Amino acid sequence: MYAVVRTGGKQYKMAVNDVVRVEKLPGAEGESVQLTDVLLVSVDGAVKAGSDASGAQVTGTILRQFKDKKVLVFKKKRRKNYRRTHGHRQQLTELQVTGISA
Repeated sequence: MYAVVRTGGKQYKMAVNDVVRVEKLPGAEGESVQLTDVLLVSVDGAVKAGSDASGAQVTGTILRQFKDKKVLVFKKKRRKNYRRTHGHRQQLTELQVTGISA
């Protein structure tokens, strides 16, 4: 049994007991979270997608909230003495999937 879920503008394939790193979700460590934007559900080989999977939910527990490694953004224009460096650290949530309901 697995599901494809959209969260944070990205799509993730999740199965029960998977640990997934997604963009930050509201909640504290140990709280339960329900993801309702399910695109596809596979139960015992039967695949439901689109409007057939509209009532499906994925529940999980937040393991931790943290920041990812820094990504450096460097801009340069040759021969113009223009250089800019900018850093970004994305906030993430580590989520353990506890159940998938179709």
